[in-house]
Amino acid sequence: MKSAKSKQHLTLLVLRDAQHAVKQIQISKPLLIAVPTVAILCLSGLIVSMQVHSSQVITKMEKEITSQTIANMQMELTVNNREEAILRLKNEIVNLSSEADDMKSKMTRVSELEKELQKFIKKHDISMLPQSTETRTVPLSLDASKHVGGEYIAIHHSEILDLSQETKDDFEQMRKLLDTMEHHIPDTLEKAQETQKIISGTPNAWPTVSKVLTSSFGYRSDPFTGKAAFHAGIDIVGQTGDPIYAAGAGQVLSAEQSGARGLYIVIQHPEGLQTSYMHMSNMNVSPGDQVSKGDVIGEMGSTGRSTGSHLHFQVMKHDKVINPLPYID
Repeated sequence: MKSAKSKQHLTLLVLRDAQHAVKQIQISKPLLIAVPTVAILCLSGLIVSMQVHSSQVITKMEKEITSQTIANMQMELTVNNREEAILRLKNEIVNLSSEADDMKSKMTRVSELEKELQKFIKKHDISMLPQSTETRTVPLSLDASKHVGGEYIAIHHSEILDLSQETKDDFEQMRKLLDTMEHHIPDTLEKAQETQKIISGTPNAWPTVSKVLTSSFGYRSDPFTGKAAFHAGIDIVGQTGDPIYAAGAGQVLSAEQSGARGLYIVIQHPEGLQTSYMHMSNMNVSPGDQVSKGDVIGEMGSTGRSTGSHLHFQVMKHDKVINPLPYID
């Protein structure tokens, strides 16, 4: 029994030095085995724990690196997008500048056409433009920059691009409008000039100072024979030397003398109209002359087949005599 017990223990002899007694320490075999085992297990647990912790730290660092990489990529994309946006803005600015130059050229042309139209209107005294409405402006004594306000709202670069596109679209619409105006204004001016030519050429101005008629248009008793005869115009009494006015603008076709008409003038007007002025004492125009409505073309008299000082005024349309009174009355 004692022998069996002694087999379960180990005796350690501790020798300090020659002056001290030897100490004996008995350690059981199971304890001797358990201590290293526990130590090994603790060390193994520590190593496993360190590996797990290291793995967690590495995983966390990898996530942080990945997140930072993504952030860097996003920042790089943002920078690239901004650079691309800046480049697009530069291109848009260049395009808008070109559009603006083209617009200035067209507006200059339209302005020139407008000036021509205004000169025409002023020359002929025609009111064709609408009355301008009064616009309230800031008095010159006030500094407009010190009388403004409003909430600050930042503008994103994408909004700038949208605004640039909208401005470009507006320029395109204005360009089309100016093209239309540039195309139509000359036609309008030409039509206005033609209309004014017809208006000014229509013989509707009274040709003498006097407005007293001695003979009307149509059938009458001839003053020389007393027989019924057709009178192709109207006779207006007046004093010898009274001015004779062109009833409308036109070109002088004839300025000559005949036995019956005496000194007479024929003027060609638009729309196939002609006016004749007979029995004059003096003529101030020659064939081919251009006359305006109201110009003095001669003087009243009694030349030709006439009984006294008067003007025989006659109107023809497409070579057919018509009553002058509907035009000049």
